[in-house]
Amino acid sequence: MKPDRTLAAALAEEVLVLDGGLSNQLEAQGCDLSDALWSARLLADAPEQIEAAHAAYARAGAQVLITSSYQATFEGFARRGTDRAEAARLLARSVELARTAGERSDREIWVAASVGPYGAMLADGSEYRGRYGLSVAELERFHRPRVEVLAEAAPDVLALETVPDADEAEGLLRAVAGCGVPVWLSYTVDGPHTRAGQRLEDAFGLAAGVDQVVAVGVNCCDPADAGPAAEIAAAVTGKPVVVYPNSGEQWDAAARGWHGGTTFAPTTTTTWRTAGARLIGGCCRVGPDAIAALAGTLKA
Repeated sequence: MKPDRTLAAALAEEVLVLDGGLSNQLEAQGCDLSDALWSARLLADAPEQIEAAHAAYARAGAQVLITSSYQATFEGFARRGTDRAEAARLLARSVELARTAGERSDREIWVAASVGPYGAMLADGSEYRGRYGLSVAELERFHRPRVEVLAEAAPDVLALETVPDADEAEGLLRAVAGCGVPVWLSYTVDGPHTRAGQRLEDAFGLAAGVDQVVAVGVNCCDPADAGPAAEIAAAVTGKPVVVYPNSGEQWDAAARGWHGGTTFAPTTTTTWRTAGARLIGGCCRVGPDAIAALAGTLKA
């Protein structure tokens, strides 16, 4: 059901369970995500599959559903021949699909509209490197149109996620200023640094005095990096922390496949909670079963 409380109010009262990786659930449902638009292609071609994936996580116990707009941009849709008006409609649809899935639950479900990094639009893995050669002002101009459309669709929060670079975080924070929707800021990290190599203390510091930011943290990273990063985020900002790492498997770009074992263990999430995490879930390769186990652990 649609929540009666703001996300910030809920975080002051309890730890909330995030969903897991949308792409792996869509693949489990038989969807082909080989397109450069990734899961965003299904906003046009198979929206019912996206809604079904959201519903699977809601059934598993997720209290926050992240939309399929991570890789959805005006530029990416334009390469597919989609005009701006239709692209805006598809971006708004991403919020509507998550909201519909959430309203079918008998629990409060918040919707987080995903705002992925510039590198996600490039579809070349550069969201894990940052340093695109763009200025903060150029990154702000890139993100602002999509932010405005997503904000108008009335999500509960904007998820500025998988941000590899403090410069991009600064551009994103400028782009969301005045949009009327709270945000969380989540970096993808390598140990105590952003993927671009900046100290996490400095990167999190950008959000420390920004009231619009209701949570800061990390996602799409190794589970082993999540706890230490959460401690830094909490210490620097004093804000609730959001943590949703990958499964721990490694992506082989040449073979286009995952290898290695899963190190995401729901029982270890209690240490993230101790570090200050109030929003906890999973990212790539973390599915509904893992989220169900996580929910059981956190709510026990």
